[in-house]
Amino acid sequence: MAATATTSTEKGRRIVGAERQTLAKDLVKRYTGGESIRALAASTGRSYGFVHRVLTESGVQLRQRGGARRRKKA
Repeated sequence: MAATATTSTEKGRRIVGAERQTLAKDLVKRYTGGESIRALAASTGRSYGFVHRVLTESGVQLRQRGGARRRKKA
């Protein structure tokens, strides 16, 4: 079986151990760099819930809904 890149994984396959840690590091780096959870999910072929869970397990403080576009009313 060929090695898979961290940016795409087989849909539905369990990701555990070192592979999960590597994927988590990549997702944390990309999320803290500004990518959305939905964008990360789409690019990795995983669900929103999976990406959300991996980020929270990694201790990332998630952004509020609406991201940078949201503004306070004057």
